Amino acid sequence: MTKQGLILDGGTGRELERIGAPFRQPEWSALALMEAPAFVRTVHDNYIAAGADVITTNSYAVVPFHIGDARFEADGAMLAARAGRLAREAADASVDRKILVAGSLPPVFGSYQPDRFDPERASRYLDVLVEGLAPSVDLWLAETLSSLAEARAAHEATQATGKPLWLSFTLRDDIATSEMPEPLLRSDETVRAAAELAASVGAEAMLFNCSMPEVMEAAISAARSAFDALDVDLLVGVYANAFPSQQDDEDANAIITAIRKDLDPAAYSNWAKRWAGSGATIIGGCCGIGVDHIHRLSTEYRCF
Repeated sequence: MTKQGLILDGGTGRELERIGAPFRQPEWSALALMEAPAFVRTVHDNYIAAGADVITTNSYAVVPFHIGDARFEADGAMLAARAGRLAREAADASVDRKILVAGSLPPVFGSYQPDRFDPERASRYLDVLVEGLAPSVDLWLAETLSSLAEARAAHEATQATGKPLWLSFTLRDDIATSEMPEPLLRSDETVRAAAELAASVGAEAMLFNCSMPEVMEAAISAARSAFDALDVDLLVGVYANAFPSQQDDEDANAIITAIRKDLDPAAYSNWAKRWAGSGATIIGGCCGIGVDHIHRLSTEYRCF
């Protein structure tokens, strides 16, 4: 994997909503995958046109938490395979540069919910996603991980595929204004511990996503420090969201959260410059960060 700057895509759900796809809770981005998959392909195409080097499969909401147990049992494998194919077709249609497809592996019991983790059920759900996505993806992106246990489950589910694993953790949103000595995952485990885990399982990259831009820089520094101490060289990346603080959210994804008005493409790009200066080589966007943001990054990031 190149050490040059890579641009990830942005959030999928909000882009689906923006272009008129069916979109609601609890199905979130899975609704378009089920009812109108052409919209999913359009979002992938739009991110590639905006300059993304990596597009992410629309499989984040293909879990019982969003689509229900019965629908997941009946259609989970089919929907995961569909999500993979749509991304693969979009990537393969690129004529001017190679586009990588990242297979999204979500926190299967809901975002920001480390206390709900059940390793046995997580393994079953992740196996369905991995089997469906594997033929289409270049790498695995286990994202919005709130705990080390969620990261271990993603590693166990993917290690037999032989494809690179990127582990992306979500952070406590109150760290930027607190007196805590180091950034923490939403489980209150440290970023340093997460970095040590990422190194120990042979992950190719460690990222931070679905948290406020304000908390990312300290996390990059903590991860870099841990990797230096271990004498390992993992890629580090960031794709923040545009939500207000979600630290006190007791029922993540129960509603469609409002988007901050101060994170337009120019403002988000300014944050990206800081992350790149701290050592991030993979930068994109999460919820509320859309095609216009990614286009701005693609024109500026490689010049940071």
